[in-house]
Amino acid sequence: MKRALILVTVVGLTLAGCGKSNLNPLHWFSKARKGTQVQAYTPPVDPRGLIDQVVSLQIEPIRTGVLVRATGVPPTQGFWDAALVALPNDGSGKLVFEFRIFPPTVAASAGSQPSREITAVASVTKFNLDGITSIEVKGAQNALRAQP
Repeated sequence: MKRALILVTVVGLTLAGCGKSNLNPLHWFSKARKGTQVQAYTPPVDPRGLIDQVVSLQIEPIRTGVLVRATGVPPTQGFWDAALVALPNDGSGKLVFEFRIFPPTVAASAGSQPSREITAVASVTKFNLDGITSIEVKGAQNALRAQP
């Protein structure tokens, strides 16, 4: 029993010597220190580029909202991982998507336009459509807009 008491005392004094460290048991249940700042969340940057041209845009109603379906044409074949990426709403009543896509990993031929066409779809809920008067999909050279 005496050994246990000595051990606890030694460990306590050792940890108490840690000063402002989180190892100090005196700081385990204390309030947060004044002056600590919380970093704002910064979403990761999308490494994909914009598709060259957006050639068609359809808004299809579904039970829970709408589907935004856009077809684009990149300059060559081999582009992959297409997605419609929503931009933050600026309160203007316009919902804007960027048509993003990865370039080919190796050199590719151009081919015909129908063989290069890529379609991407995004779902927008009724809640997110509140106050939206138009939906726009941007490419590198153009943008298409439709009414929801």
